[in-house]
Amino acid sequence: MAIRIGISGWRYARWRGVFYPEDLPRRRELEYASRMLPTIEINGSFYSLQSPRSWASWREQTPAGFVFAVKGPRYITHILRLRGTGPALANFLASGVLLLGRKLGPMLWQLPPTLKYDRALLEDFLDSLPRDSHQALALARRREIRRMKGRTALPELPRFRLRHALEIRHDSFVDPDFIALLRKQRIALVVADSAGRYPMLEDLTANFTYLRLHGDQELYVSGYSKQALAGWAKRIRRWADGEAPSSARLASDVASRHLKRRDVYVYFDNDAKVHAPSDAQDLSKMLARDRHARRKR
Repeated sequence: MAIRIGISGWRYARWRGVFYPEDLPRRRELEYASRMLPTIEINGSFYSLQSPRSWASWREQTPAGFVFAVKGPRYITHILRLRGTGPALANFLASGVLLLGRKLGPMLWQLPPTLKYDRALLEDFLDSLPRDSHQALALARRREIRRMKGRTALPELPRFRLRHALEIRHDSFVDPDFIALLRKQRIALVVADSAGRYPMLEDLTANFTYLRLHGDQELYVSGYSKQALAGWAKRIRRWADGEAPSSARLASDVASRHLKRRDVYVYFDNDAKVHAPSDAQDLSKMLARDRHARRKR
C-alpha cells in the first residue's frame, strides 16, 4: 500500500460513543481502531519508555499488514535537545519497540519550538539513528543495563529497513541547507499542518512523505472540511505518484529526486473533539473513490 491514513494515538475518553462503541471494553480499543484504519501513530512513547509487554501486546492486537509509526522520546528531543543522546537512544530501542517487527513503520522525531537549526548538532543526531533492524538491535544492546533491568527486549529479527521523519517547529529551519541535509541523510521532513503556529514545509527529502494534520483552524481541535480534505487528497496523490504539488511551500529551490512513487503516511492529530478518526476515514474514502475513477479511465 503506497498511502496509509490513520490517527495519532487511540486511547481518548471522548472517543467512546462516537468512534468506539459504548460497550467496547477499553482493552479492545486498539483492536477495534486497527481494523478501521491501516496505521496508527504511537505517541505514548514520546512521554515515557513503554514496557516490552505493551509493545508485544500492540503487535498481537493488530492485523497482518498493519503499520505503526512510533514517536521518539521527548527526553531525547526536548530534554537532551539532541545532545549526548547515545544512551537514551539505546534505552529506547531496548525497551521493546523492536518487538513490533515488520509492523514497525517510520519513527517520528518531533523537535521543540525553541530548538533552532544547528547543522552540526542535527547531523550528529541523524547520523546516530539506525537505518535497519540489525543496526537498531546493535544499538539496543548498548543500553544502560542497570537502568533497563527488567524492562528490556532484544528480539532476533530479519534485516529490514527503518525510516525516520523529522518534525520542525522553529522558523530557522526554513533553510535550503537544512533540506540538503535531510536529503543527504534520507530523512523525511514532516509536513505539519498546525493552524499556522509552526512552519509548514513540503520539501520532499526521502522516498516517503509523512503528513501530520493537527487542525487547520485551531491546533488539535478543529476538524477538516470536505474542501480542505479534498485539497489534501490532491497533494497526497501527487506525493504518491512521486511528484511535488505545484503550489508546494518550499525552503529550497533545488528539486527533489524524481521517483516513480512515494509511500505516504498521514496521521490526524486533531483528537480533542473526536475529529481525527472521522477525518481519517473521510480522506481515505476520497482517495479510494479517486483510485477507482482512475482505473476506469
